[in-house]
Amino acid sequence: MARAKSVAVIGLGAMGLGMARSLLRGGFSVSGYDIDADALAALAKAGGRSAASVADAAREAEILVLVVVNAAQVESVLFGADGAAAVLKPNAVIIASPTMAPQEAQDFARRAGEAGLLYLDAPISGGAAKAEAGRLTVMGSGPPEAFAAAEPALDAMAETVYRLGDAAGIGSSFKIVNQLLAGVHIAVACEAITFARSLGLDISRVFDVITRSAGNSWMFENRIPHVLAGDYSPMSAVSIFTKDLGIVSDLGRRQKFPLPVTSAALQLFIMTEAAGMGRDDDSSVARLLAGISGLTLPGMDGGAEEG
Repeated sequence: MARAKSVAVIGLGAMGLGMARSLLRGGFSVSGYDIDADALAALAKAGGRSAASVADAAREAEILVLVVVNAAQVESVLFGADGAAAVLKPNAVIIASPTMAPQEAQDFARRAGEAGLLYLDAPISGGAAKAEAGRLTVMGSGPPEAFAAAEPALDAMAETVYRLGDAAGIGSSFKIVNQLLAGVHIAVACEAITFARSLGLDISRVFDVITRSAGNSWMFENRIPHVLAGDYSPMSAVSIFTKDLGIVSDLGRRQKFPLPVTSAALQLFIMTEAAGMGRDDDSSVARLLAGISGLTLPGMDGGAEEG
């Protein structure tokens, strides 16, 4: 059991709620805030304290874990009205997990330091199941004192913590490389399973065969069951990859680095979001491709469930 500490978790979605529960199991006192009342109720049921605002959650915290969507939300949570930076204890550490451009992480670290706070650039990977199990991968960068302050909480939330450098922005750069691969793999998995449907194949059998063959990927194995079940409840929304591959594209343009495969995948996510599926699971790219091609998949009109 970790020594009892006060931790605030801001953002109690699929990842943040699992992380909060992992912290509770680790012996931490956990307060949390989210705009979703159901998420707050779930935290309270797990033994945490549901806060009325960001500032209310952060006021007594020694560690602040940010599991929000993007840099704009980090800005609001830390430095906006009723923000955390103004109420956190001196030398409290911010563990910032959102995917963002490295320059944004560097700016937040500088401003946190000016406010007397430590900042750890700590993007995460692993998905909701690993968040719940305390088995995430953390791509961390920041000064040694930030790692030291964050270590007890990281031990509760993560199976693997990479220390990638002493400066914020390095962790975010690693995460961007991961998101390039993740987004492309999701898009091509959706393309492959929909192509299999166009060939008249039993896509459940395709899934069985491919997951035991060289063409398999973690994303194919993780996302295609959503397609087979016709269940697009968001574990990771389409809009996440519109954002993340957009960051990759922006960085590539700034560096004059060609990203042709990323660009194709990004357009698929943009098209899926434009078709009204932005808040649905990112495997909805398969529905987009099926609709364009006049095909049906499980959960679509005329698409029988396959077992």
